[in-house]
Amino acid sequence: MFARSTTTPWPLVALFTAGYLAPYLLPTTVGRLDAGLPLSATQAGAVGSALLLSSAAAGFLLASRVDRVGPRTLARIGLALAVLGYGSAAFTHAVPAVVAGAVVGGFGSGTATTVAASGIAAERDPHRASTLGLLCVSALAGAVYLTVPHLGAGHGQPLAAIALTSLAVWPLTGRLPVRTATPHTRVETAGLPHRRAGLVLAVTLLCWSLAQNSLWGVSGRIGIDQAHLSEVTVGAVFAIALGTALVGVIGAGALGARLGRAVPIGAGTALIAGCIVLSASAHDLRTFATGEIAWNTLYPIVLSYVLGLAASLDPRGRWAVLVGSASSLGTAAGPLVGSLLSARAGFPAMGAILAVGLVVIAVPMTGVALHTGGRLLLPGTVRRRGGTPGAVVAASGGIPTGPVPEIGAREQEVVEILPVGLPAVPAQGSYDIAGTPAGGRRAGVRETVTY
Repeated sequence: MFARSTTTPWPLVALFTAGYLAPYLLPTTVGRLDAGLPLSATQAGAVGSALLLSSAAAGFLLASRVDRVGPRTLARIGLALAVLGYGSAAFTHAVPAVVAGAVVGGFGSGTATTVAASGIAAERDPHRASTLGLLCVSALAGAVYLTVPHLGAGHGQPLAAIALTSLAVWPLTGRLPVRTATPHTRVETAGLPHRRAGLVLAVTLLCWSLAQNSLWGVSGRIGIDQAHLSEVTVGAVFAIALGTALVGVIGAGALGARLGRAVPIGAGTALIAGCIVLSASAHDLRTFATGEIAWNTLYPIVLSYVLGLAASLDPRGRWAVLVGSASSLGTAAGPLVGSLLSARAGFPAMGAILAVGLVVIAVPMTGVALHTGGRLLLPGTVRRRGGTPGAVVAASGGIPTGPVPEIGAREQEVVEILPVGLPAVPAQGSYDIAGTPAGGRRAGVRETVTY
C-alpha cells in the first residue's frame, strides 16, 4: 500500500497535523464552548469528549480498510468531513448543531489520522516521521493559541482554525497513493503480530491519554479560575509551552533510538506525573507556567516513542492505528473526567489522582518497550543451540536490509550440505538425518541458529 521511502513523507506529516490539531486545541475549544454557549463546564467537556470519541471511532472502523478504500480517497473523505463539521459548528450558535458539527468533524480528524498512521508505520523510520508530525502540530497549535484571544469572544475561532487547516492540507493528498490491488497473499491475510504486546500497549495508552487530557481539558480553567490569570495570559502560557514542546520533539528526533524506548517512556511518564501535580495545584502565574511548560515539553517526547513502538509491532500499520485509536478514546474521555474530578474534588486532588494513575501504568508500558524494543542484529549476536531469541531488530533508523525473522519467530534449522559424491556415512552416531533424497539416504549435520 505505502512504499518505503528515504525522503521525508510531507503529505503524511501534513495529514497527521490536520488530524491531531483538534486534541491540541482542546482547552481553548472547551473553554470557549463554556463561555460562548449556554453550556456548563461539564457539558462543554462532554462536547469535547464527543468530538474526540468520534475521532477514535473512525480509527477503529477504518484501521483495516485503508488499503481497501485507498489512502488518497480516504484522506480526502476525512478532510472533507473535517471542513464540513468544524466549519458548520463554528458559524452556528444552536447547541445541537454545534454538537453535530463537532462529531462530524471529529470523525473526519480520526479518518485523516488513520491514513497518516498507516503510512507512517510503513516508513523506514516511523519514529522520525511521527516526530515531524508532532513538531508541526505543536507549532501550529502554538500559533493558534497566540492568535485566538485577539480575534474576539465566541466559540467559533478554534473550530474554524481546524477547518482551515484541513482545507489547506487537501492539495497534498494528490501525492498519496491511490487504491492498489490487494492480492490474496499470505502476508495480506496474516493476523496481527505481537497480539499480547499490542493489547497491553493499547490499554495502557488509553489510560495514559485519559490522564493527560483530563488535565489538558481543564488547564484553561485552572489558569483563569484558580491562578486568577486572564485569557490572554493563559493563551500566552500555552503558546510558550507548545514552543518548548517543539524543542522537546526536536531533541527526541535527534536522540532517536540511542536510549531505546523503555527509558524515555518509563522515566518520561513518571516526570509527567510530577508536572501534572504541579500544574493542578497552581495558584499563581509562576507555578502554573512552570507546570504547563514542563509538562508540554515532556508529553510529545514520550508520545513520539510510544507511537514509534506501536508502529514497530506491525509494518502494515494496523497496531499503529489501533493503538492511536485507543489513545483517542482516552483523549475523548479526558475532558469529561477532568471536569467531574475537578468539580467534586478540586483541581489539586484531581492532579494527585491522575499522577498516581500515570505512575501505575508506566510499569506495563515500560515492560512492552523492553520486550519488543530489541537491538540491532550485529555480527556476533548469533548464538548456536539457543532456546530463546538472542537478538531482534528494532524498528528504527539503520534497519539492516534483507529478510530478518520477526521477534519471537521459531528457530531456523540450518543444514550443512555435504559435497555431492561423498560416500554416505554408515554410522550416524549423535548426528540426525538431514534428508532423504531420491536414490538413498545421506547424513548431514544439523544445528540451530538463533537470531
